[in-house]
Amino acid sequence: MQSMIKWPLLASVIVGATLFCGAFIKAESPEQVPYPDGYRRWMRVESGLNRPESPDSKNTGGIHHTYANDKAMAALEENQGRRFPDGSIIVRDLLEVQKKEGVTSEGSRRHVTVMHKDSKRFADTGGWGFEVFRKDSHTDRAIWPNAKTKCFDCHAGQKEKDYVFGSFRK
Repeated sequence: MQSMIKWPLLASVIVGATLFCGAFIKAESPEQVPYPDGYRRWMRVESGLNRPESPDSKNTGGIHHTYANDKAMAALEENQGRRFPDGSIIVRDLLEVQKKEGVTSEGSRRHVTVMHKDSKRFADTGGWGFEVFRKDSHTDRAIWPNAKTKCFDCHAGQKEKDYVFGSFRK
C-alpha cells in the first residue's frame, strides 16, 4: 500500500518539476518571429531597386517591395510611423532582377525580411522582433537568434520613427 502512494506522488513531483523547468527555459530563450503568411495581399507601401553600384548590393541588391499589415498601415497613415501598435508587421520582399530584351522584371526571391511589433516579447529591441527568411522558405531563418546585432543595431538610429526605415507616400 505504501509503495502505491509513493509512485503517484513521485510522478507528480517529476512532472511538475519538468513543466516548471520547461517554462523557465522557454522564458529565457529568444522568441522567434513567425513567417508572415499572405503578406503579398497586404498594402504595398513602397518598391525600389538596389542596383549593383549600391554599397550593400551583395546583401540587398535587387527589386524590393515593402508591405504593411492593417495595424502597421494605420500607423503609417495616422501618425507618419512615429509609433506602431503591437501586432504591426512590416515585410520587405527582396527579389532578384531579371532582364530580358530591354525589360527589367522580378526574378527569384532572395529573402523576406520581417519586423513584428510586440513590446513585451521584444523589449530588448525597441519592441520589434526581426527575422530574415531565405528564398521561398518559411522556416530557413538567416538571423535568429542574433536579431539585436544583425538588425536592431542599425534600426536604433531610427528611434524617432519607432525604429522603422521608410514611410508611406500618400
